[in-house]
Amino acid sequence: MALAIDGLTLTIRDVLRVARDGERVTLSHKARERMELSRAVVERVLARGDEVYGLTTGVGTLKRVRVASEDEATFNLRLIDNHRVGQGPLAPRDVVRAAMLRLMSGLAAGRSGVRPQLAERIGAMINGDVTPPVHLLGSLGQSDLAANADLGVAVFAGFEPAAGEALAILNNNAFSTGFAALALVDAGRLLDATEAVGALQLEAFAANISLLHPEVAPARPYHGLQAAAEHLTALLDGSYLYTSGAARNLQDPLTFRSLPHQLGAARDVLDHCLAQLEVELVAAQGNPLVLVDEGRVVSAAQFEVLPLAAALDYARIGLAPLLTSVTERTMKLLDTPWSGLPTGLTVRAGTADSGLSHFAIAAEAVTAEARLLAQPVSFELVSSTGAEGIEDRATMAPLAARRLADMVTLGEHILAMALLVAAQAVDLRAREPLGRGTRTLLALTRERVPFMGAGDALPADLEPLRELVASGALTRLPPKVPREAGIPGESGGR
Repeated sequence: MALAIDGLTLTIRDVLRVARDGERVTLSHKARERMELSRAVVERVLARGDEVYGLTTGVGTLKRVRVASEDEATFNLRLIDNHRVGQGPLAPRDVVRAAMLRLMSGLAAGRSGVRPQLAERIGAMINGDVTPPVHLLGSLGQSDLAANADLGVAVFAGFEPAAGEALAILNNNAFSTGFAALALVDAGRLLDATEAVGALQLEAFAANISLLHPEVAPARPYHGLQAAAEHLTALLDGSYLYTSGAARNLQDPLTFRSLPHQLGAARDVLDHCLAQLEVELVAAQGNPLVLVDEGRVVSAAQFEVLPLAAALDYARIGLAPLLTSVTERTMKLLDTPWSGLPTGLTVRAGTADSGLSHFAIAAEAVTAEARLLAQPVSFELVSSTGAEGIEDRATMAPLAARRLADMVTLGEHILAMALLVAAQAVDLRAREPLGRGTRTLLALTRERVPFMGAGDALPADLEPLRELVASGALTRLPPKVPREAGIPGESGGR
């Protein structure tokens, strides 16, 4: 059954279903009626000869130039061509499909005054698995102009635009919004995986389990902390850590001791970002804005997506310390003074074999790169001299989304190395039993990478572990902890 697009109720789950699961779409009857009423307003404005930005005039510095009615079709096509300035590599298929869905939904809301046939045209492209080449570089985020122009070329191939329809395709943030939806979902899955790996690291370290005392989280009543503590407790249910004398230290290093607090802080950050995204998925993003009840068209900067761009910055800031802590725990497990195990987690101590030691360097390198991506971009402005100084704002929303996606990918590699090291330490320490969730995680790890015995070579490839982290399997580790707010796992939704 196809997803009915009404322009008013697009959800994160909808984006995932269409972008990644290939679900078909259809324009709802109510959306069609709304779009017809909106288009009728535009036609009346054109018939009256009103001066309306982008409909009867040029755009940007050419807003003073009138467009003759007989030149409208040519003007629309040239508008798309003139904005095709995108550079660099092409966006992934799922990102393009997410952008197309958000674009179709935005048009279906009836605020841009385009014909229903335009939304249906985009829907047909989605259903036909037409994925236009869209460049990743070249948009400032005050509308995703370059990326949308790439889409527009495909949309208007064999489809003649009416007045204002090219501008409606260009003047929105469908690309960055769709990209953000996928990146935030993936960030949530990374956070779930970090919780699971963190629990295994606690057992690998023989950590002091007092950090999960049931009175710790309520004393700091953050929702994220409570959820993280509950999930860690469930993952470690039945673990040897709860037996008397299991802890090696009265107080462990902070990256172990404050694990639920770190995870909880990141979860609260991502919950906020998801809330911002949910609003942006249904918010008006175009200019001009059609007011059906008033029968007129007004200019408005609805493409100012600073709430989303700032949230994407916040998401990366929230993830950065989490990834740093993962690597700190990995390094301490590899170092005898901290772990109490042979250096490099070799089977025999006192040999010249460095074991897994050099994964500490690799983890540091990847973590440094990930941490650098946390730099906020939503306050950036390259220049305000263009367009007579009118275009003096930039959200950099596409960059903010892309950096979050890149950070998640680097985080998957960081967790893959953390899993390798934690599993080796757990096997060397040979303490039983493991927790209900962590023993499943260890089994999943060992299916992909064996224990490194004396004289064994390093694993040739950690890609199977990275794929495990990315797959969503760690989100589904038993038991599943329900929560009112949280980050969608593989299937999306909150």
